[in-house]
Order: sequence, then C-alpha cells, then structure tokens
Amino acid sequence: MIIGLPKEIKDNEFRVGLIPGAVKALVKKGNRVLVESGAGEGTSIHDEDYSAAGAEIVQSPEEVWSAEMVVKVKEPVEEEYKYLRKDLILFTFLHLAANKQLTTNLLEKEVTSIAYESVVTKEGKLPLLIPMSEVAGRMATQVGARCLEKHHGGRGELLGGVPGVPPSNVVILGGGTVGTNAAKIALGMGAQVVVLDVSHDRLQYLDDIFSGRIITRTCIEHNVEESILNADLVIGAVLIPSGLAPWLITKPMLKDMKKGSVIVDVSVDQGGCVETSRPTTHSNPTFIIDDVVHYCVSNMPGAVPRTSTFALVNQTHPYISIIAEHGLEALKNNPELLNGINTLKGQITCAGVASALNEKYSNPSDIL
Repeated sequence: MIIGLPKEIKDNEFRVGLIPGAVKALVKKGNRVLVESGAGEGTSIHDEDYSAAGAEIVQSPEEVWSAEMVVKVKEPVEEEYKYLRKDLILFTFLHLAANKQLTTNLLEKEVTSIAYESVVTKEGKLPLLIPMSEVAGRMATQVGARCLEKHHGGRGELLGGVPGVPPSNVVILGGGTVGTNAAKIALGMGAQVVVLDVSHDRLQYLDDIFSGRIITRTCIEHNVEESILNADLVIGAVLIPSGLAPWLITKPMLKDMKKGSVIVDVSVDQGGCVETSRPTTHSNPTFIIDDVVHYCVSNMPGAVPRTSTFALVNQTHPYISIIAEHGLEALKNNPELLNGINTLKGQITCAGVASALNEKYSNPSDIL
C-alpha cells in the first residue's frame, strides 16, 4: 500500500503521524511511504531520518494526499478538504461529534475515515486515545497552574502554596485517564485535589491508588456545584466515547466561582463539559467569562510534540500495519478497527457521532 504522511497545519500542531522506526517497518513489508518534506520537523525528526528509514520525501501536500491511506494526528482542517476523495483511507483523530462541517465533507467525498478515538478493544479500552489522554491530563495541571498566575488573568496563586499559606484547591471532573493523570501531577505539586466521577468503582480505585490523599465525590449536579465554589482550578476530564461531552458546569454557575479561578476543559474537542467552553489554540489559549479564566486548547499534546508523537505512534503503528497489509479487509476482520470506522461509502458508521449530529447510523459490517 502507498501510505502518505502529511505535515500537520493546524495552529501550533507539531506532532506527526509516523516516526522513522514505524516507517522502516512498513517499508520492510513492501509498502511505500510518502512523507511531505518538513512533516517531522516540529518533533525534531528530519527528512534525512525518514529517508534513511526508506521513505520517499515529496514536496507538496497534493503528492502526499494522493496515497491510498493518509496517516495524520489531527483532523483535516478546511484547506485540506480539497484532498479528500472516494478511494482514500484516512486514519487520524477526528472527533466528528463536534465537527459537522468535516463530517459533511467526509460523507460527500465518500472517504473511509477511521478515528483513533473510536478504536475500542473487546475490554472496552481506547488504546489510541489513552496515550494522548495521559499527556493531556498531565499538561492540564501544568497549564492550569500557569493560568492561575496574575499576568495570565488568574487569582495570583501558587498551586502548591508555601509553608504558612495553604495550597490551591483543584477539582477534577472525571476520573478516567485524563483525570487520573491530572490528579497525579496536582498532588505532586502540592495541591488539594477533589475528583468527581459517576462510577463508584472508579472512585474506589482512585481512593486506593492515591492512598486516600484525594477527596472523591460522586458526580451529581449538587456535588459539582458545591465543589467548584471552592475551586481555584477546575479540570474538565469528561469523556463520552465518540459522543458529545455533557455540560457539567453551566454559565450561571460561573458567577458563584472565585474571581480569577481557572477552568481547563480537556474535553473541548468533544464539545466541552463547560457550557461556556469553545475551542482555542496554542497561539491564543485563554479567554475570560464572568471573571473565570477558560483554557480550551483542543490539541493540548501538540505543545509537547516529541513526547506525544512517540507515545501515539507506539500504539497506532500496529493498526497502520494491519490496514497496509489487508486494506479494507482489515476493517472487516478486525473488531477494534471496525469500531473505529466513522464514515464509510457516504454513511456515518459510528453510533456516537450519528447521535450527536442527529444523523442516521449505519452498521459498518453491513456496508463492508
């Protein structure tokens, strides 16, 4: 198969979809890998590194998008829609539940799109989402601590306090991978941490692994409202696989929060768990509503591209290899990849996306 690796063009997105080791393994199996010149520069991977691994360096995005399968990190942006076509397999993060425009283009062009965030194992795990959730969770506490600084609009607090001055209160909505990693860093920085989740089993697990050093609460409206009243930093870590995140914090709740407190909504690429959230960029990451700082960057791991790229490709490469070897048959015979298909032959094949966009869902097995 001919595999294309384009340069990411989303604002301050420096990750790349393949590393030289993965390219070498794909070429060794008889595949051709086309790499757009400069694709890996943001991750400190140079054209020479890809060439040494057996890739063919091409100069234009048109050339790299002409491949049978295009491997990316982030969803295509509007200026890339022109490259979408009927015989293309697109493998990347998509988050279509919050992106009607991209969904429409994928359907009209009849692209076979497979979303990293929709690949699910038989145990219900999300193997391609987990590494980026680990990165985003750890970053959420870091950027939240920075946003609490006065010159970023925050309350002017040091997250861990100092002797004689109490630490900040961190409230984490969601105890999954993002929330757990956020809690780990927050505790390490000396903050007081509250984690809310709908699963009592998950709260028991968190209480156990953190040896009772965090406060756990059931995620119901009353507990959310009570928790955020005292919060200096709130981290939104809610995930509905392939669907829209629910609003746990509504706009009226903001007026009761501390002035200069900070919300880091990691779930913004799925619509956000805060009513006032909207996607921002690394170039302009924050905005303030009702004296509450909102950080809503939709590609947070792009700020640490080398760590993120290697962590991601470690997980995506086996799936890329399977598709390269078997084509569409791989989707039919691999339940995890079958779950990952979001659009196929002009139809939505992910139930969460169809529900979020109020569109018809089609079973991918029936279409294949």
